[in-house]
Amino acid sequence: MKKSIFLVFALVASLYSCSSDDDTQITPPVTTANAVQLTTNEKFGSILTDANGMSLYFFSRDTKGTSVCAGDCKAAWPIFYTADLTLDSGLLASDFSVITRADGEKQNTYKGWPLYYFANDNAAGDTNGDKVGNNWYIAKPDYSLMYAEAQLVGKDSEGNLINIKSDYTEGDELTFYIVNGNTGRTLYTFQNDTKDNNNFTADDFSNDAVWPVFHVDIDKLPSILDASDFGTIDVFGRKQLTFRGWPLYYFGQDVERGDNFGINFPAPGVWPIANTDTPGAPE
Repeated sequence: MKKSIFLVFALVASLYSCSSDDDTQITPPVTTANAVQLTTNEKFGSILTDANGMSLYFFSRDTKGTSVCAGDCKAAWPIFYTADLTLDSGLLASDFSVITRADGEKQNTYKGWPLYYFANDNAAGDTNGDKVGNNWYIAKPDYSLMYAEAQLVGKDSEGNLINIKSDYTEGDELTFYIVNGNTGRTLYTFQNDTKDNNNFTADDFSNDAVWPVFHVDIDKLPSILDASDFGTIDVFGRKQLTFRGWPLYYFGQDVERGDNFGINFPAPGVWPIANTDTPGAPE
């Protein structure tokens, strides 16, 4: 018995001696958080945050891929910019870009939407800026649609630009409307359509280039929009998204991000935009 105890102590001493004589130390790798992270939020699901977990936001008025938030707006919504744009798995570098703002500063964008912080977010995980003014929304990677707010601009018969108000008369006014979440392209309804019925598109789609039917699978929406307002109809074998029964379209002459030239084509109000004030389509 004494011999066995001696052997155990000898083995322990031997191990201690080996560890003391070996100067090699294993240093754990230093992990640095990515500049943009995919963070799971209890309320919003996957959201974009910075390396410290602070929430990022989109501004509905940035319809043309540039920032219109300056002065007091910028103080409340500080811009997000990093030159070393490292990304969490699941984010694509091709979805990000950098713009130079009117004030000369640089700002990162995601799918064309400039990224911001909210000054009243005090800790990682705060999302206090969502839906402020109905035009600030938590930055998510996968919005099917987005809610824009901008001056509607049409063209007169000679091609001159004219400002259009929400009642489709000439004038200056910011108007809310729904756009494609990935491209920012304006969506329209047709006044001659009825509930879940497309009365414009020809059965051979010969006029589809003028007003292309629009469809996307509704997944994630900004918090002002209700998924129950959307549906899908069949249009001669193609899917078309509806909003409150109104089939949704693009306008073929909207080429640049933020264009809404269809607002007065062929006359004001024939092809209205869609927003939360849009009534249900007639039966």
